[in-house]
Amino acid sequence: MAIEKTDRTTMDLFATEKRRGRPKTNPLPRKEQLRVNKRNQIQRDRSLGLKRIELKVSDALYNALNEQAMTDNVSRSQLIESILLEQFQQVGKVQE
Repeated sequence: MAIEKTDRTTMDLFATEKRRGRPKTNPLPRKEQLRVNKRNQIQRDRSLGLKRIELKVSDALYNALNEQAMTDNVSRSQLIESILLEQFQQVGKVQE
């Protein structure tokens, strides 16, 4: 059977053919890249003196926070931090 350049139905005939596409720029697999990036992010946050807090909120509150953050042109994290700081400053617990 002859190999026809336009015949793509028999893929094993073209197994050695190089395909076009985005070149691989990182030798690590995607899962490992994500792990390395997360570790680097944690180290950057630690060097800035930041601590991680996780909380679960309702869908309505989540949407309201997103809208307010977009209005104020800040990240959602910055908005939540400012709200918490305001609250604690009112009761005199935290000074900036």
